[in-house]
Amino acid sequence: MTRRRALGMIGLGAGSLALAACTTEPRGLPSSAPPETPAAGSGTPAEIAGPFPGDGSNGVDVLERFGIVRKDIRSSIGGGETAAGVALNLTLTVLGGSGATLPLSGAAVYVWQCDAAGGYSMYSPGLENATYRRGVQEVDEAGDVSFTTVFPGCYPGRWPHVHFEVYPDIDSVRGNSRPLLTSQLALPEDIGREIYGLPDYADSAGNLDDVTLGSDMVFADDSAAHQMAAVTREEGGFRAALTVRRDH
Repeated sequence: MTRRRALGMIGLGAGSLALAACTTEPRGLPSSAPPETPAAGSGTPAEIAGPFPGDGSNGVDVLERFGIVRKDIRSSIGGGETAAGVALNLTLTVLGGSGATLPLSGAAVYVWQCDAAGGYSMYSPGLENATYRRGVQEVDEAGDVSFTTVFPGCYPGRWPHVHFEVYPDIDSVRGNSRPLLTSQLALPEDIGREIYGLPDYADSAGNLDDVTLGSDMVFADDSAAHQMAAVTREEGGFRAALTVRRDH
């Protein structure tokens, strides 16, 4: 049994399945005020990977596939299917060492998320052969990794979020090394409500009405105090940023 298959993960089911094969650019959408920055040494909480990690711990393993190391995760590996959604450039700044203040350069980050309709590639019915919204990048000297994606939808029972795992290095992603950290980032409500008014996100607004940070199974402990991304507007979409601290 591999390391990934030995990690039993729990979570909630995916949301709606159908999606359009086009991209919607936002028009006139507001930006979110950056959240308060956590104090140095306050680590990013470890979370469950959920039921759709695609890392071999729960069925399929995208991390073994050639092409998984990529910045643009909007389409499936090697091209193929591309789902709809508002453009989002995501940057994680990964810090470690003493007080979790030093760039964890050379580490690797795997991110995955649902699409605009709440479906997960490789798992949701009709998406079993898709691999979009999944990718790996190496942490640079400044501690940053960046991905080009789309704003995720909101499916029943979960706050809008993106999953990520931090590994010691690129080689560890394809091996049996345990992640240094598995966690999730939250996205701000004001941006979500504006985006969820667009046709590609048909069911997300109603799903967001039924969940709060306080009721979300992952973020309820502290209302995502150390996991809320700062989201700002940029040409053609939005930019999200989060500092990830591994202080253990």
